[in-house]
Amino acid sequence: MITADLVLVILVVIFILVSLYLELFGPAFTFLIGIAVLGIFGILTPREILSGFANEQVMVIIMLLLIGDIIRNTAITELLFGKAFANVKSYKGFLSRMMFLVAGFSAFLNNTPLVAVMLPYVNSWSEKNKISPSKLMMPLSFAAILGGCATLIGTSTNLIVNGLVVDQDIIPGLKSLNIFDFVFVGVPMIVIGSIYIYFFSDKVLPDNKSLLEDKPEAERNYLVETQVKKKSNLVGKTVDESGLRNLPGLYLVEIQRHKRVIFVVSNNLLIEAGDRLIFAGDKSPIADLMDANSGLTIPSVGMLHRKKRTEVVEIVISHNSAFIDKTLKDVNFRSKFDAAVIGIHRNEERVTEKLREVDLKAGDVLLLYCGPDFRNRIKNTGDFYLISNIRKFEKIETYKIIILIGGLLLAIILSALKIISLFMGLIILLLTSFVLKLTNPKDLSKGIDYNLGLIIVMSRALGIAMMKSGAAPMFANFFISIFTPLGKYGILLGIFIITSVLGAYITGKAAVAIIFPIALSMSMKLGLDPKPFILIVAYAAAANFMTPIGYQTNLMVYGPGGYSFRDFFKLGFPLTVLYMIAAVLILGLIYF
Repeated sequence: MITADLVLVILVVIFILVSLYLELFGPAFTFLIGIAVLGIFGILTPREILSGFANEQVMVIIMLLLIGDIIRNTAITELLFGKAFANVKSYKGFLSRMMFLVAGFSAFLNNTPLVAVMLPYVNSWSEKNKISPSKLMMPLSFAAILGGCATLIGTSTNLIVNGLVVDQDIIPGLKSLNIFDFVFVGVPMIVIGSIYIYFFSDKVLPDNKSLLEDKPEAERNYLVETQVKKKSNLVGKTVDESGLRNLPGLYLVEIQRHKRVIFVVSNNLLIEAGDRLIFAGDKSPIADLMDANSGLTIPSVGMLHRKKRTEVVEIVISHNSAFIDKTLKDVNFRSKFDAAVIGIHRNEERVTEKLREVDLKAGDVLLLYCGPDFRNRIKNTGDFYLISNIRKFEKIETYKIIILIGGLLLAIILSALKIISLFMGLIILLLTSFVLKLTNPKDLSKGIDYNLGLIIVMSRALGIAMMKSGAAPMFANFFISIFTPLGKYGILLGIFIITSVLGAYITGKAAVAIIFPIALSMSMKLGLDPKPFILIVAYAAAANFMTPIGYQTNLMVYGPGGYSFRDFFKLGFPLTVLYMIAAVLILGLIYF
């Protein structure tokens, strides 16, 4: 029966889809307009509109992002993933390794917290290698979804489906799903999906270069002096083999060896311990040289690198500075300011002297590696001005790293075993991070993506409106009736399509709640094994690639990747079609 509420809900859904696709308004404001209209006409009550703010899953996603922010700020991800992605400099190399690593872990760890852990590392790697995060964020989410669909415990959607199986009363005696019932479609699709993303993501995804930089000033080329460590992995390699020619944002100017200067550095030149390598480059790549895995050390830093908290900053020499015409050796930044000069930039002039022998001039920009006392010591100085903060380094005790990462894994495991909810586990972990001083409670609000939270809450309210008005069941029954004459495979196809479409716009969990009883009833009427009907609902709801609101990991990368709804559809729709074809054919071959 067609009612005024039903018509209005359909019109609101059409408005939201058109606005999101054409980007007429921002996503959060689009949903807000749509839900406000439904509230004004009484289809949704204020309680129903605001119910998402009290929803556990919404808060879980926000807390996971906060924990991801803590992990990024403490640089734990560099320690954890540094070896896994060691020496990977190319986009394709990183993409392929990331896809299989994330998909593999997602099969056994809930994919949402895994993406929260990986997000800061992927973003950091993108910045270091001058590759837009938009080229990697969506593949990260899709890899997690592909892996999560391969087992019962990989995604909460599969667990919800299994819960419905246990609680159903349509087919008496129906057994719970096994953890590996999902592998027959899930594992092949990890391979197929990864291959598809490997070859097509770069062509389809936007290149949002603006995400890499948030600074008005132009790049400055600094001159920085480094030295090859005695036990460096660079010793004995040629310049070409070492990759020193291809360091992002850095140019190898010369090599100093035993008082001999080699200006035109040959690719075949063997690197020796103690060689002094002079690079020219921008501030961020130079800050990356502070990484212990680089095989290089910066002599001017000395013992500063052993301090617990350090940072890299830029300063400019003032016009009335007492340092003008003095060398860095004379100024002695180390004792005066708890800092070491690691690079110098002079407009339109090449600095050729050794760093400590350079006569400073007004306007010189210096790159400093600073200890924890630097900020206090510069409060009353007029000799230079602080321009920008480049990077902070904080050495964290091993036990704190174990507690943070181990605590996250423990929260996931206890949640899977239903000993404690993931919500409570994450709250305890956040409180623990405060006690360990891994983050400051005052900074907590800075890590919250309020637009993301609003989108999740409003999309949940839309799902409630679609179910209350009868729009969702009407669409479901209509599409499935179309596919019934096509036989067993056609019915599976129809169930996948309608579940996937509903899941893309009202979340997979809501789609499962609507379609599951219909799919189970159809299997009973046809006298067929219900398992393929159950699994096809689970795959269609969880393997949701077409919109950012369809799955929580898509929402998590939506903002950091700078994506539009259209971007998800461009890469996600063909992948959804591939998943649909594979799921229908494989389930049909196994169960029919």
